[in-house]
Amino acid sequence: MIPTTILETVKSFLGKQRDYRGLRGVGQRWERLARRRLEAEGYEIVEANYRSRAGGREIDFIARDGGVFCFIEVKGRSGPAFGAPAEAVTAEKRRRIVQVAEQYLSRERVRTDCRFDVVSIVERGEGGGDAEVEILRGAFEADPER
Repeated sequence: MIPTTILETVKSFLGKQRDYRGLRGVGQRWERLARRRLEAEGYEIVEANYRSRAGGREIDFIARDGGVFCFIEVKGRSGPAFGAPAEAVTAEKRRRIVQVAEQYLSRERVRTDCRFDVVSIVERGEGGGDAEVEILRGAFEADPER
């Protein structure tokens, strides 16, 4: 029989979210900041890091803002020197987000208005202690030709 302390240790380890180092860890930190801001603004997070079956493409957050379904991309910068984070949501990235959103809406049989938002994060200090977080509602639209 395994002693209780070992079981408790294993359970606590399995229940914890893993924090990564390097760029992946920075991305995690930005997503946590974004989630807190979204929830503070009244968004109801439905999915986090939603991956489509085709191609492994991901949407950072799917949320409801009132009666509107929102597909949200999080972009950040470690300082203002490299431009606005939202500029990193290129036409190709927008196209992929729209494709995943269409798949999600179809799979879940969601019939409601939807919107594409971007959460822009600019860190002003080491380790993200001081960050400017901005929600850009309706940052882009799906191509009406589709």
